[in-house]
Amino acid sequence: MILKKLVFCTLILGIGSLFSTSIMNAGELNVGDKAPAFSAKNQDGKAWNLKKNLGDKYVVVYFYPAAMTGGCTKQACSYRDFMQSNADPDFVVVGVSGDTPEGLKHFQQANNLNFPLLSDPDGSIAKAFGVPVTEGAKSIQREIDGKEVTLNRTATAKRWTFVIDKKGKIVYKDDAVKATEDLQNVIAFIKG
Repeated sequence: MILKKLVFCTLILGIGSLFSTSIMNAGELNVGDKAPAFSAKNQDGKAWNLKKNLGDKYVVVYFYPAAMTGGCTKQACSYRDFMQSNADPDFVVVGVSGDTPEGLKHFQQANNLNFPLLSDPDGSIAKAFGVPVTEGAKSIQREIDGKEVTLNRTATAKRWTFVIDKKGKIVYKDDAVKATEDLQNVIAFIKG
C-alpha cells in the first residue's frame, strides 16, 4: 500500500512538473506572433506607446540588462551611430530595461543617445515578450560630467531583440544577442 502511494505521488509530481514547465514557457513569443501592446515611461518620464509607433516603419525593441554597463553601452551606441548616419532608416528603435527613467536620462545624456529608452521597473514588458527577468533592486554608481550618480533598477532582463512589422507582428527574434553584433544582425534581416 505504501509503495502504491509513493508511486502515485511521484507520478502526480512528475505530471505537475511537466505542466508547470509548459506554463512557464507559454509566454515566450516567436516569429509570427502578434507583439504585445505596451506603453512605458521613457527617459523623460513621458509615455511611449508601441501602437502609436506602428505603421510607417519596422520597430526594433531591444531588451538589455542595465544602463551604463559595458555591453549595454556598446549596443546602444551602435544604434545611436546608425540612426545618426542614416537620414531615413527603415526602422525606429527603442531600448527597454529595468532602470528608472532618471537613470535612463543619465544613460541617454552620457552617450548622446538619439532614440527612446523605456523603463520596465517590474519587468512586465520583458515578461510579455517571454524575455527572462531577474527581479530585485540593484544600483550602480557612475561618474557623469564629473558628478557621481546612482542608477537604480528593480528588474534585470536578458539581452533579447525583436523586430516588429508595420502591422504589429513579430518578424525577427534573437534570444542570444551579442551586444556588438546586434545592429548588424537586425540590419541584415531588414534589408534581406
